[in-house]
Amino acid sequence: MATTISIADIANYEGQEVTLQGWLYNKTGKGKLQFLKVRDGTGIVQCVAFKKEMPEEAFEVARRIPQETSLLLTGMVRKDERAPGFPGGYEIGITQLDVIQEAEEYPIGHKEHGVEFLMENRHLWVRSPRQWAILRIRATVIRAVRDWLDDHGYLLVDTPILSSSAGENSTDLFEIDYFGQPAYLAQTGQLYNEANMAAFGKVYCFGPTFRAERSKTRRHLIEFWMVEPEMAFFSLEDLMDAEEAFVMYIIQQVLEKHRPELEMIGRDLGPLESIAAPFARISYDEAVERLNALAAETDDPERKSLLEIEWGTDFGSPHETAIAEMFDQPVFVYHYPTACKAFYMQPVEGRPEVCRSVDLLAPEGYGEITGGSERIFDLDLLQRRIQEIGIDPENYKWYLELRRFGGVPHAGFGMGIERTVAWICGLPHIRETIPYARMLTHLTP
Repeated sequence: MATTISIADIANYEGQEVTLQGWLYNKTGKGKLQFLKVRDGTGIVQCVAFKKEMPEEAFEVARRIPQETSLLLTGMVRKDERAPGFPGGYEIGITQLDVIQEAEEYPIGHKEHGVEFLMENRHLWVRSPRQWAILRIRATVIRAVRDWLDDHGYLLVDTPILSSSAGENSTDLFEIDYFGQPAYLAQTGQLYNEANMAAFGKVYCFGPTFRAERSKTRRHLIEFWMVEPEMAFFSLEDLMDAEEAFVMYIIQQVLEKHRPELEMIGRDLGPLESIAAPFARISYDEAVERLNALAAETDDPERKSLLEIEWGTDFGSPHETAIAEMFDQPVFVYHYPTACKAFYMQPVEGRPEVCRSVDLLAPEGYGEITGGSERIFDLDLLQRRIQEIGIDPENYKWYLELRRFGGVPHAGFGMGIERTVAWICGLPHIRETIPYARMLTHLTP
């Protein structure tokens, strides 16, 4: 009796009769020979239907069935270095073929389709080899995130998706009616993470977050997944050390497990392989100086206007790209102006206009992938900050209480999974990094 296998394990069954369950991805051939590319979720393998080697009825099925027909086939595994597939180098000589469900005309063929069409058919687009490879890499990024944190003493503690107050900028929140009172979809779990940190020392939350930004850039989604570690007794320098090790581990895991997938999507592995710790660390002050010096050197008026920046202004995409290009490595930029960061960030001693914050900028134009800071742990200072920016202290009563009962210096950061995947995969747009992207123009499928 033939053994039912997964395509990913096909190399273990050379010379054996196997059964495969999957879908027809593509088909070529004519006359007495048909080449069926079959996928099963773990890979793609070429299956050869030769009229002399199988029942006539089964051969007619192979000749007739359209793309995405679900099927059950049996045959002999043969080694053939020329055989395409993933993994390649093996094919199956079909002896029996049965249809589970014959597909209707498939809307996504093997020709070029526009992005809008593909996004409207995202539920089918995820079956294509490129999307399949990207989402496999995403899964490994998520696993690496959790493995590193779990192995370094961090405890996963879930935080609410429904919140009574803003974590950062209230204008970017989705407001809902919570039984007659306003509530918001969480844009961060960080405030709750600080409460959890006081209970467990080192924690992280990991889940969906929501930003109501009306942005159409290639770096933004309305709904995305974020991991947010928070650590007691950590300084900004401790934070950067942890982020550096964390990011290096993620990259190494993807390179170790997914070189074939990266090559499938056309990723140049050189920039990833060249990344090594320690990452460069420069202050916001130095970054502004570097940007303005670079702007002064260029003769292109448009580029000059994109690069020039006034101290106190947050960086835009052109600034982040230019800074990263100076290093060809991830680079930490620390001590941003207090005015362009969240209210809870610890000010630099002697420079209240600057806070103990840090962003990690990825190379190749991918911008910020992590953002973090030391948190204000002095009650009086935090109360003054809340008053200065004009938010209702009553909404943060519980958050302030964390400073009344055993407040300690602490720090944390957040990393968006989708931006990280986009960078590692070298993707032109973030919409391919999540199974079903939520953007300004897309709520379905």
